[in-house]
Amino acid sequence: MAENTEDKKPGKSSTKAPQKPVRASGLGLEGLGDLSGLLASPAAPEGGSGAPLELELALIDEDPHQPRKQFDENSLAEMAETIRARGVKTPISVRPNPKVEGRYLINHGARRYRASLLAEKATIPGFIDPDYTEADQVIENLQRDALTAREIADYIGRELANGKKKGEIAKAIGKSPAFVTQHATLLDLPEPIAKAFQGGRCRDVTLIYDLVGLHKKHSEGVARWLADADQEITRGSVRLLKEFLEANLGDEGDQDGEGAGDDEGNGGAGDDAGAEGGKEPKEEDPLKLKKAIVQVVHSKRPARLILNKRPSRDGVAWIKYEDSGEEAEVDLGKMQLVAVLEG
Repeated sequence: MAENTEDKKPGKSSTKAPQKPVRASGLGLEGLGDLSGLLASPAAPEGGSGAPLELELALIDEDPHQPRKQFDENSLAEMAETIRARGVKTPISVRPNPKVEGRYLINHGARRYRASLLAEKATIPGFIDPDYTEADQVIENLQRDALTAREIADYIGRELANGKKKGEIAKAIGKSPAFVTQHATLLDLPEPIAKAFQGGRCRDVTLIYDLVGLHKKHSEGVARWLADADQEITRGSVRLLKEFLEANLGDEGDQDGEGAGDDEGNGGAGDDAGAEGGKEPKEEDPLKLKKAIVQVVHSKRPARLILNKRPSRDGVAWIKYEDSGEEAEVDLGKMQLVAVLEG
């Protein structure tokens, strides 16, 4: 019986040999070889396998409407060195270029793209995502704090030019309408404010917005204030400037003010000159302050004297704290005089 069994084995083996690939389609080593070959095959650009593609850098263009315009050259050079050594570890995202068939526009990853060019790479890993908008680019960069205020303003300007409302833009990028309004102000700044912003004296968009509002009502006063290169532009100083300018509208004939005594009747002299028509205006005394802002410190808090609010008795005065805007009547002996400035 054993002998007959041994005689049958060779026959069975020879007849079923051609069917071995079918039998190996389960968990055999041959099957693993087939799977390995499948994984090694390149994915088609249209595929949705989830694996990044190796895209030719020569076929990729930067989006001309990319909100981010400023790139640090030193940072790019450092990234290029790591790419030479290790390659790009995080794939970029692109979409088909609607104007040039076969080419792509960058959704995000412009820094990696530029650094790869510096590293003289031929390809870069990336995903193709046609469902990508400029708002998506702005959102991503905002979340990483990678956009300057001017870059945000430029994007808002383009959207406004396309007929979108500020509320719609705010909703698209996940920001408040006030955020959009404040940044839109940067698109058309008065010259003295633009100079301060571009020169780096003030990067706070809220303060720039407040200064623009003041400039509309008191252009000369704001220009004089900004002309002082040593003048710090802070929330406290802008608040004081606003209060000073609004309290001295009397100089322009809108209110009577505390400023009449300080100017020693200059406003009246100007009126007389206009009435008589022949007198030239008096030459201003360079040593004289038109309006004074008296800065003090009380209880280790910066404040300024409220000169047009009558104190209840001698030895006290009203002050306004810069950090909170709170007003208080305090003992003159308990405050320290810091500076007397021209508003």
